[in-house]
Amino acid sequence: MMEVLPKLAPVPGGRHRRFGLGGLAVLLAGAFLVTGAGRGDVAAGAAPRLGEALALERFTLTFEENFDELDVSAWGPGTRWIAHTPWAGDFGDAVFRDPQPDGPFHVEAGILTIEMREHEGRWESGLLSAADSASRGFLQSGGYFEMRARLPGGPGVWPAFWLGSNAQGGRPNPEIDVLEYYGQFPDAYLATTHVWQDGKSQAGETYRVDVPAHSLEQEFHTFGVAIDRDFVTFYLDRKVVATEPTRAEYLQPMFPMVNLAAGGGWPIEGMKSPSRMQVDYVRVYRAKDEAGS
Repeated sequence: MMEVLPKLAPVPGGRHRRFGLGGLAVLLAGAFLVTGAGRGDVAAGAAPRLGEALALERFTLTFEENFDELDVSAWGPGTRWIAHTPWAGDFGDAVFRDPQPDGPFHVEAGILTIEMREHEGRWESGLLSAADSASRGFLQSGGYFEMRARLPGGPGVWPAFWLGSNAQGGRPNPEIDVLEYYGQFPDAYLATTHVWQDGKSQAGETYRVDVPAHSLEQEFHTFGVAIDRDFVTFYLDRKVVATEPTRAEYLQPMFPMVNLAAGGGWPIEGMKSPSRMQVDYVRVYRAKDEAGS
C-alpha cells in the first residue's frame, strides 16, 4: 500500500525533519487516506501502475559500485566517494566520520557495512556521496538509480538512499529520497520528492510504503527510483510503489548518496550501539533511447 503524506519541514544541516514527534508518529502509523498515483491528476494508463515490474532491459548501466573495495576520501577529489554531503552539512544526531581504519566503513565479500556507534558521549556514523562540492564525481540527469541493502532496526536509526544536486546561482535544488527508514516503525518506509529554494522545500510529495514488519532488517531488498520526462517512479524490489508527474527540476543532474543517520526528528534513546547498515551495491542506469542505444 502507498499513501501520499503532508509536506516536510527543513532542518538546519541540509536535510529535513518531520513535523515533530506527534506528526511523525501519525505519518508512519498510517492514519492517512490512500490516494493513488501521487500529485496531480494523471490520465488512466499514462502513469506506471502500482505493482508493475521494472523493465530493466530498457536501460543501460552507467555507474556500478559492487563494494569489492571502497574508494573513499573525506572530501575528494580523486576518489569515487566522499564521506560528507557536498555542501558540508551533517544532519541528524550522529556525526559522519572521515574514512579511517577504525571508522564507520567496512567492506567484506562484496558487502559494505556502515556502522554507527556511540563513542565518548557522541554518536558517529557514515555517509557516502558520489559527487563533491565542485560536482566532480558521478552525476546523471534522469535514469534509474538503485541500491540493494539490508537495514538496521530499533529506535533512533535513520538509514537512507537519496539523490542530491549542486545547482548554483540561486537555482532550485531537487532532492529525491528513495528510502528513509525509521527503525521504530518497522512496517513502513518513506519516499519523498523535494524542490529546495532558499533553504525551504517549495514542492514535492512524501509517500509511506508499507512492508511486512521488520522485513527490511531481515533480508536484502532493492530500493530504486526511475526519472524520465513524464514521471518520477519509486520501486521496491523492482515493483512500482509510488509515482508522480516529473517537475522540470527533477531532470537536473543528480548524484546518489547512502548514509546511516540517527534521529531525524525522533528520539534516539535506546538506540543500539553498534547499529549496522549493509549495502550490496549501488547502480545507476540510463534509458537506452536517451543513451542513443
